[in-house]
Amino acid sequence: MNIIKLREELKRFLIEDIGEQDLTTSSIFPPSQIGEGKVLAKEPGILAGVDVIKECLHLFDPTISVNLYKKDGEVLVPGDIIATVKGPIVALLTGERIILNLLQRMSGIATLTAAAVKALDSDHTKICDTRKTTPGLRMFEKYAVKCGGGSNHRFGLYDGVMIKDNHIAFSGSITKAVNAVRENTGHMIKIEVETESREAVLEAVAAGADVIMFDNRKPPEIAEFVELVPNHIVTEASGGITIDALKDYGQTGVDYISLGLLTHSYKALDISFVTGWKSEGEK
Repeated sequence: MNIIKLREELKRFLIEDIGEQDLTTSSIFPPSQIGEGKVLAKEPGILAGVDVIKECLHLFDPTISVNLYKKDGEVLVPGDIIATVKGPIVALLTGERIILNLLQRMSGIATLTAAAVKALDSDHTKICDTRKTTPGLRMFEKYAVKCGGGSNHRFGLYDGVMIKDNHIAFSGSITKAVNAVRENTGHMIKIEVETESREAVLEAVAAGADVIMFDNRKPPEIAEFVELVPNHIVTEASGGITIDALKDYGQTGVDYISLGLLTHSYKALDISFVTGWKSEGEK
């Protein structure tokens, strides 16, 4: 992740949560009270988001000690210590929820992605995400997909072109839509065309599309369409594909399978933040 952007996003999340102050923690603990904490895995999965721990706590106090014992993409088992921290207890408790919210969700996405990659079991076809992400959390969710062994599709409307049925209908044809985009974008921008028929695939190939998506097609039909596409054009299957069906889709020879479920149907991984402190005079 972009660390500068990560810090800015964390500031925004903390401001939303804290407001003026953490009324509970700041009323009970003195600012000088030092505490310690452990970030623990409570169920098996794939880790994603360890930078969140350090960067979030260092926004409160850059002297807070953060020791990371696991890396993003590593397998977690219950009881694994992901990190230990030491510093003002007020900071640890105030930042706890934001850290866990992100860490649990990102690790849940990474875990689901890893399960999809395993179910696909292909040396050729790759799993990728979509733009079906949570508003405001796209950077975090797409990074988590990579931690799980997946690939990223375009990040937004700005870094790649996807010509869909509405664009084609207004333009009059796939060819006209592709030409219009070519005239209005730079040479570094790739163009993807969404297709649903043999005729549409052939037109997209002739129009010079960089990527051709087979939308809502079953494996036998996709296998037929793949044969129509030259090797220099990337192919993608999309549309309601489940984890259980991935093996069949992978056998079609398609280059990518995009799954919206990776970022909208995951289960957050159970991760906890256990804290403690020493009383005054205690060694």
